[in-house]
Amino acid sequence: TYYTPEYETKDTDILAAFRVTPQPGVPAEEAGAAVAAESSTGTWTTVWTDGLTSLDRYKGRCYHIEAVVGEENQYIAYVAYPLEPFDEGSVTNMFTSIVGNVFGFKALRALRLEDLRIPPAYSKTFQGPPHGIQVERDKLNKYGRPLLGCTIKPKLGLSAKNYGRAVYECLRGGLDFTKDDENVNSQPFMRWRDRFLFCAEALYKAQAETG
Repeated sequence: TYYTPEYETKDTDILAAFRVTPQPGVPAEEAGAAVAAESSTGTWTTVWTDGLTSLDRYKGRCYHIEAVVGEENQYIAYVAYPLEPFDEGSVTNMFTSIVGNVFGFKALRALRLEDLRIPPAYSKTFQGPPHGIQVERDKLNKYGRPLLGCTIKPKLGLSAKNYGRAVYECLRGGLDFTKDDENVNSQPFMRWRDRFLFCAEALYKAQAETG
């Protein structure tokens, strides 16, 4: 079973709190167990390959359920996950596992992830940036003041040539760097290679003029 109120959480567990609205006739405990199962080792039927591993070692456990005060048929289901099922240093894998497949579950009318606690044992697997601010300052030869930058706007629609022109004006005007908006990739109106070439030209030109 995935509803285990006797379970005591470990310091290494990832802890999630889901706001659950069960379908009519579905007990809160069953709904909480369904969330724990669907977001870990559960499947819709029994398969013979279950016997090839220890599901108890990898499964999520709904260890506590409490009613939401003032809300009808809403509960907070607390689920604990062991670290073993998660890829080290991968936010994508963690969220895909925990919330990637549970929101369309038939036992639930509504579901929302309210809180997520990530233990140091897992957060330490993220390598973080390859270097710190000092390396950036050394590369830019800029010290004793904040580094100033901006995102090129409008974020969509500029040609590569005009994008490069905007980069040049920003750098020529005194900014230390510019960055692409998250929407900018390699769209038909501005392919990545064209943008790279015009931005490189803008960078070298501004650098030559400003030192």
